[in-house]
Amino acid sequence: MEQLRVHSHTMTLVDQVEDNLLTYFREQDLRVGDSIPNELELAAALGVARSVLREALSRLKMMGMIETRTRKGMILTEPSLLGGMKRVVDPRILSESSLFDILGFRIALEIGICSDLFQNITSKDIADLEEIVRIGIVFENNEYAPISEFTFHAKLYEITGNKTIMEFQEIIHPVMEFVKKKFKELLEPINIQIKQKGELITHADLLDYIKKGDEDGYRRALELHFAVYKTFMTNREKHK
Repeated sequence: MEQLRVHSHTMTLVDQVEDNLLTYFREQDLRVGDSIPNELELAAALGVARSVLREALSRLKMMGMIETRTRKGMILTEPSLLGGMKRVVDPRILSESSLFDILGFRIALEIGICSDLFQNITSKDIADLEEIVRIGIVFENNEYAPISEFTFHAKLYEITGNKTIMEFQEIIHPVMEFVKKKFKELLEPINIQIKQKGELITHADLLDYIKKGDEDGYRRALELHFAVYKTFMTNREKHK
C-alpha cells in the first residue's frame, strides 16, 4: 500500500486522516462493496496512531460510507445523501428562522416536482391516491391527521421516482407537524379566511387535477394548498 502523507496546517489531525482516506478510496477506484485495508495497514501508511485512525474511520461509519461485515472486514458502502440531515433536523432545537427555511424549501420542492409527477404517474398510482384520499382523516378547516398528510404527500414524492426526494419527505414531516402544533392558534384564523374566500384546496381537489391531467391547474391548486403556510411566514416576517 502506498504511503499517504499527513500535512501540518489548520485542519485537525483527524480531519486530515479522514480527508486522506477519502482521497485514497478515490485514487484506488474503490467501489461500493469493495474491502478496504485493515486498521494496521492504514495507520502505518498514514503514519498516525490507531486511535486517530479509528476516530476518522468512526466518522466515515457514521456517515454510512464504511461498515464492518463478518469475514469481510471493512467495506465501502453508499451513504444516504440525507442521512446526516436526518440526525440534525430536530424541530425541537431548530430556530424559528430555520424552521421556516425548511418549510419554505418543502413548498418550493413540491411545486418543483409537478412536471415529474405528471410525467411518471400511472393508473396504479392514481388508484393508490384515490384510496389514500378515501381513508384520509380530515378535521376542520382542511386540517389532516398526521398519518393522512404524510401518506398523501409521500405518495406524490414516490411517483417522481427520485429516492432523495422520497427520503426528504421523512425528514420534513416532523418539522411540518411541529410547526402546525406550535403555531396552531396563528394558523387556524388564516385557514378560516382561506375557506371563506373559497380558496381552500383539499387532497381530493389536488387528486382531481391529477386525474384530469391538468398540470397547470394542479400547480396553481398546490400553491393555494400551501397558502396558509406562506401567508403565515409572510406575516411573521412583517412583525419582526
